Amino acid sequence: WQALRELASDLADLPPVLVGLAEPNNTGQSRPLFNSAALIRGGEVEETFQKRVFPGSDLFGEGRYFQPGEVPRILQIKGKSLGILIGEPFEGRSDKEQRGRLDPIAGLRAQGADVIVNLSASPFSAGVQQYREAMLSGLARKWSLPILYVNQLGGNDELIFDGRSCYFDAAGRLSARGRAFEVDIVVADLDEPEESIATDDLAPEAEIWRALVLGTRDYVHKCGFSDVLLGVSGGIDSALVAAIAASALGPETVLGVILPSPYTSQRSIDDAQALAANLGIRTVTIPITEIMNSYDRELREHFAGRPKDVTEENIQARIRSTLLMALSNKYGSILLATGNKSELLVGYCTIYGALAGGLAPISDLPKTMVYRIAEWLNSASGKLVIPESIITKPPSAELRPGQTDQDSLPPYPVLDEILKRYIDEHQSRADLFAAGFAGAVVDHVISLVGKAEFKRLQAPPGLKVTDSSFGRGWRMPVAWRSG
Repeated sequence: WQALRELASDLADLPPVLVGLAEPNNTGQSRPLFNSAALIRGGEVEETFQKRVFPGSDLFGEGRYFQPGEVPRILQIKGKSLGILIGEPFEGRSDKEQRGRLDPIAGLRAQGADVIVNLSASPFSAGVQQYREAMLSGLARKWSLPILYVNQLGGNDELIFDGRSCYFDAAGRLSARGRAFEVDIVVADLDEPEESIATDDLAPEAEIWRALVLGTRDYVHKCGFSDVLLGVSGGIDSALVAAIAASALGPETVLGVILPSPYTSQRSIDDAQALAANLGIRTVTIPITEIMNSYDRELREHFAGRPKDVTEENIQARIRSTLLMALSNKYGSILLATGNKSELLVGYCTIYGALAGGLAPISDLPKTMVYRIAEWLNSASGKLVIPESIITKPPSAELRPGQTDQDSLPPYPVLDEILKRYIDEHQSRADLFAAGFAGAVVDHVISLVGKAEFKRLQAPPGLKVTDSSFGRGWRMPVAWRSG
């Protein structure tokens, strides 16, 4: 509120401004705050408007600490009656609407609103803009009211807000739209609307790329860092994360660490170096063979009589994470984890190894989407940002001779389709069988998803770009078997 008063003073000579912030609740009701919009005009904080309906989304949990406002409020400016609405006007989407059949636009319409001004913090997910615009257009037509939709911009932990504020006239026609993932000012004339619509590439690859760049930049800077580092293996996942980081923060702030073992192919080393050259990022190389040998010597007595297995593979991953975290601590840089969503869902990642890091930029991207974005990036850039060799070679962790991911998992197109149906679309085991997937494959994947929850619970924060990410809205038990 001190900052709000300072802002009011700074903007004294400008038109009135609505600013969203938390307002203390002094009514004696149960929750301590209102989610409010404050009007500043003529250098003063003039009045506030409280949010009345909380969406049922599992991302915010506003009902834990915000008290719903009681009365719809109208703002009079220049002969116009503005109905102030905080949050998304998604009919039927909130608990309170379902219980009390409260329609926030109906209340404002009854108070005589000429136009709805909607202050929103609507997070990005792939394809959400088409849904938003269809919903807003339909509401404008239903109530014969223009709607000004003003959306937040920027990254906040896992959530990315994409902006794209827009204006729909009373006939539901889109008359103005701001740029996506960028600061913008959109002017909408309520009396004589003129079309002012920023071009917006709605292809999933383009949207997700821009979201991840924005989300990575804001996360790193808001956590107080300027530089990042990551392990670059010569694989597709680390290549895409490196490209995101270089675009978000500048290549001079990114350090790629190459950590070859006896099982690392020369092709992978060459690919990692070629990627770094394309991006203009710095690299260092730290071989881990001697460190692996020291582990073998110390554990030889304890492992005697037992064959080599995933234990030795995980030791390699954990050696790498120890070295990466040491560099992170010493340099004051944040470590970016490079795992994708497919791996995280089925646990094809080493806890305290590949999962180490302060941010996992692509942890909500299925492996097939990682490839799609890499190919889109090369095409959109007009050059090979990510070397073709990285895109075309079979994916492998290279933790044993001749290893590929498909030794342990179904082909990624099959795996990702099963995961999409099972996780995103809530299809049952029987549904997957009926869709033609092999029973043994389905059972294997479902079992892996359940077993890997303890890893997801300890994974670094990721950036949400789908409706089924592993952030604060994800709910799955770790201990799920019967006794």
